[in-house]
Amino acid sequence: MLIDLAVAGLVTHAPGDFGGWGLTEAGRVAAAERICAELDTAGARTAVAGAYDDFLVLNPELLDLCTAWQMRSADGVATPNDHTDPAYDSRILDRFTDFHGRADAVCADLAAVLLRFRRYRVRLAHALTRARSGAVEYVTNDMESYHIVWFQLHEDLLATLGIPRY
Repeated sequence: MLIDLAVAGLVTHAPGDFGGWGLTEAGRVAAAERICAELDTAGARTAVAGAYDDFLVLNPELLDLCTAWQMRSADGVATPNDHTDPAYDSRILDRFTDFHGRADAVCADLAAVLLRFRRYRVRLAHALTRARSGAVEYVTNDMESYHIVWFQLHEDLLATLGIPRY
């Protein structure tokens, strides 16, 4: 399928360790048209826009949680969190768990109107479960980490609603 899309000029492939497939400008236009049609066909624009507003309320909290996970502050001095203090990490993971309940509600609202958003509920829950089981990279460092999946959800919402990222 990707080769067919490349032949059509919609994607390109970059080789190498950090390579991969990416949309061309024509691919971005085609994807935007497809997403807009999906949104209008489902009559979901208002619901998705409302969920995006709820997402935006949560986004700064998620960024603060990620910072708290990556950095520790003592006496006004920030140092990298080396994850050698299980009590500290546990407190931050408890805050992530609380956050996740609210994030999952937003994802549930999205999945109720566009089924493709269901994957974010599954992926966020998986990342949190992995992190709570000791795989600390699933908070911010892994490509399937909570932070990365949240970022991908953000990008998907922007694309779905036709909002440019500045």
